[in-house]
Amino acid sequence: MSLPAPTTPGSIDAKAATGKGIWGWMLFDWAAQPFFTVVTTFIFGPYFVSRMVDDPAVGQAAWGYGIAAAGLVIAILSPVLGSVADQTGRRKIWIGIFAFIKITSLILLWWAAPGSNLISPLLVFALASVAAEFSIVFNDSMLPRLGMGRDIGRISNLAWGLGYAGGMVVLIFVVGFIAGTPDTGRTLLGFAPLFGLDPATGEDARATGPIAAIWYLVFILPMFLFTPDTRTGTPAGKAVKQGLGELRDTLKEVRGRPGILRFLVARMIFQDGVNALIALGGTFAALLFSWSVTEIGLFGIILNVAAIIGCLTASRLDNRFGSKVVVVLSLVILIVATLGVASTSATATLFGLLPLGAADVPGLFGSTAEKAYIFYGLLIGVAFGPVQASSRAYLARSIPPEDAGRYFGLYALAGRATSFVAPFVVATVTALSGSPAAGMATIILFLALGLAILLRTPYPADKVDASTVTRP
Repeated sequence: MSLPAPTTPGSIDAKAATGKGIWGWMLFDWAAQPFFTVVTTFIFGPYFVSRMVDDPAVGQAAWGYGIAAAGLVIAILSPVLGSVADQTGRRKIWIGIFAFIKITSLILLWWAAPGSNLISPLLVFALASVAAEFSIVFNDSMLPRLGMGRDIGRISNLAWGLGYAGGMVVLIFVVGFIAGTPDTGRTLLGFAPLFGLDPATGEDARATGPIAAIWYLVFILPMFLFTPDTRTGTPAGKAVKQGLGELRDTLKEVRGRPGILRFLVARMIFQDGVNALIALGGTFAALLFSWSVTEIGLFGIILNVAAIIGCLTASRLDNRFGSKVVVVLSLVILIVATLGVASTSATATLFGLLPLGAADVPGLFGSTAEKAYIFYGLLIGVAFGPVQASSRAYLARSIPPEDAGRYFGLYALAGRATSFVAPFVVATVTALSGSPAAGMATIILFLALGLAILLRTPYPADKVDASTVTRP
């Protein structure tokens, strides 16, 4: 697959930003995604909720509060860092700093044994989440300079799909060679877990932290080696001060750009729901069906296959119909899927309107309810990659490249400003009702409200600035 060399006016270094540079940038998603796939969603998160504590509702609430705390920090600092990115020019040094924090934090997850204090692993996980998201701010701000306006949506969706492929490779490795089944202690492929890991003490799940750390370390290197970066800028100390001032000015400026403001508000709301769905969907499945690490891992593989297909399809749709169409369609699919997930019990779905037979059926995903849940999971997998990748392209098409850092800082703010709210609401409703399903149902409100606002948002979001960007 060949990608065009960028010719965007004002490019950092048009000669250096070749196809190799674009692939280096795209491999950042390949490197970063396993943290979200095997740690946050499908392996370590469900392990934390179902095995580190005796009460699943307490586990889901604690995990939700941990995600909310990380989201609050990200919300406060992301826009500042975006402005700093514009002032210093150089993105890679910041990505390197946050990579060190993320890698160290992931390694420390190894000590999250069953029965241990919940605070320490939650703090370490939150720190890894913060570092991961801050790295994404700087990586995303490179996107407008990597291709012409018509190519941005394609590059963004391909990168997101590549990320899911990376997450799936690591997930397959964990399920096939690391995670032992409760009955035999062997992996799905019949091997004893590598490195002598003991599934009885959760070592198979705890190992996902160091594994994701090593993967990230190896595969961010092409971005550092081949993707061009601005060579000059303000020194870091001065940039922080100027960045704070620029953030204030940008917030004032965006009020005069109603299209971009509406887009950012819409994304702030629906992305909150998307984040909560990604972070808590796997843990909810583990609680509902008492799935083992192997079963939840297989479920994750299925979702990642769907995600790759979704991103590849969306990369074509985005080029042909534009980013807004892809985002709207994805949100509709996610609302339907979340309704199905929240309404499914061990014996029925759609709030009991559709009985699904016995819950205790032997075999892998044996019950009809489990199969229904997998169907809803496929819908989530198809949509949650494109809704994020095309949102990124939506903004990139709406701003000039020289403003990318500060506006992608606001974009990160829009994705995280209230990101603690949905997990907090899910956790609180779960804790008060004792029902994880009731908590999950609240995610629909965030997705639907964000969609309603987005439908009234122009595309590109800023008609004036968009005149400097090639439209699809």
